[in-house]
Amino acid sequence: MAYTSDMKVLSGTASESLTEGICAFLDIEPSRSVVSAFSDGEIKVQIGENIRGRDVFLVNSTSPPVNRHLMELLILIDAAKRASAERITAVIPYYGYARQDRKDKPRVPIAAKLVANLLTAAGADRILAVDLHCGQIQGFFDIPVDHLNASVVFDSYLYETEEHSNFVVVSPDTGSVARARDFANRLGSPLAIVDKRRPSDNVSEVMNVIGDVKGMHAVLLDDMIDTAGTLVKAASAIKAQGALSVRACATHPVFSGPALENISQSILTEVLVCDSIPLSPEAQANPKIKVLTLAPLIGEAIRRIHKDESVSSLFK
Repeated sequence: MAYTSDMKVLSGTASESLTEGICAFLDIEPSRSVVSAFSDGEIKVQIGENIRGRDVFLVNSTSPPVNRHLMELLILIDAAKRASAERITAVIPYYGYARQDRKDKPRVPIAAKLVANLLTAAGADRILAVDLHCGQIQGFFDIPVDHLNASVVFDSYLYETEEHSNFVVVSPDTGSVARARDFANRLGSPLAIVDKRRPSDNVSEVMNVIGDVKGMHAVLLDDMIDTAGTLVKAASAIKAQGALSVRACATHPVFSGPALENISQSILTEVLVCDSIPLSPEAQANPKIKVLTLAPLIGEAIRRIHKDESVSSLFK
């Protein structure tokens, strides 16, 4: 690939490995930056090369520890703005606070909107995000947002499996039906839905499976795995309805609390995740978990943004 020197790709500490993969895809070197902290924890940043008049892409997931990585991204944006970058695109493989996207109880914030305001106020000109928890979060921004659908990464992998001709895609809840339907259309597979009730945060109870899964290999699709409680209960319900096997696909491996234990003890045969969030050594060692990289997808989106080409056509 031929690129002019006016593109610069920098990384925060949450996405260093992913950024290396993106730059390898683009056949460029990652731009130099130093992210460190004072003894009291205050973050400091220095960009190590000239970016005046350049098209700058800052890559950092707001993954755990969420607040530190969010501040890193905000300070990187401010540093790039003050260094006279021509355009700044915040590349956010995992958008933290996305689950707080509405007032579902009295006197609670809409933190996803707050984060959008912070990114814009810091100086971002554009956002590139992957599988937002709710697509309407794009409307929280007053700057352009390119929203990437990571299901194309799972498509490529699943097409190579022996079970490809006998898949049924299952939505783990009614809120994910649109995402699952699109994925099922890509695979040419039927769709089923898990009806669930959630009595409290991070606690779910599976009630019923809507659709036929008997004699088929089920693929559960979701945007993230947090404690994996929902995933494990959904998998058990699907298996109880006669599915031959159950595997899961989720873009963002948050893996908090008992997630790894839940996955290990579950009937899931495989859990496919992306590298939007770096895995812990324990997660990397789990034989059920397989990581697929987002680097080519994000890299191609960056190339198209830089060249003023269509990003949406990636998913047609």
